[in-house]
Amino acid sequence: MDEKRELLDLLLDSARESTADIARQLGIEEAQVEALVAELEDEGTIRGYQAIVDWDTVDAERVTAIVELNVELDRETKYTDIAARIAKFPEVSDLKLVSGDYDFALEVVGDSMHDVSMFVSERIAPIPEVTQTVTHFVMDTYKERGIELGDHTDDDRLTYSP
Repeated sequence: MDEKRELLDLLLDSARESTADIARQLGIEEAQVEALVAELEDEGTIRGYQAIVDWDTVDAERVTAIVELNVELDRETKYTDIAARIAKFPEVSDLKLVSGDYDFALEVVGDSMHDVSMFVSERIAPIPEVTQTVTHFVMDTYKERGIELGDHTDDDRLTYSP
């Protein structure tokens, strides 16, 4: 595996590691790590750094939905055209072209189920190429980008026995 790939894997695991720690793990000089990171940022491979937040521990409403989207293309319209239009909405946190029963998978974030529903019905569904939307509201998140969240050891369901 090359140094760039190893560096990317380390940053995905924890972008807060110091360049000295990364250099030690990769067996290279700290200056070389700094140069590799700068090169990866300049070429657009590294697009940003983000925290993984367990929203259940925050006293603010936040609703996430996964939206399945089917589209119909014509001779002038490509998937990239539709994706470029949808990606501009700040409510859309993730947008992926997928294989299977639908074309796009969107992750939409809002302050309430109503906000997300209205966004999908008023901003996404009216796009001319969109033929169908299916919205799945996320009820709980157990793992995000490889990190386990929360304390989901308690099962508060009632036991039922006939």
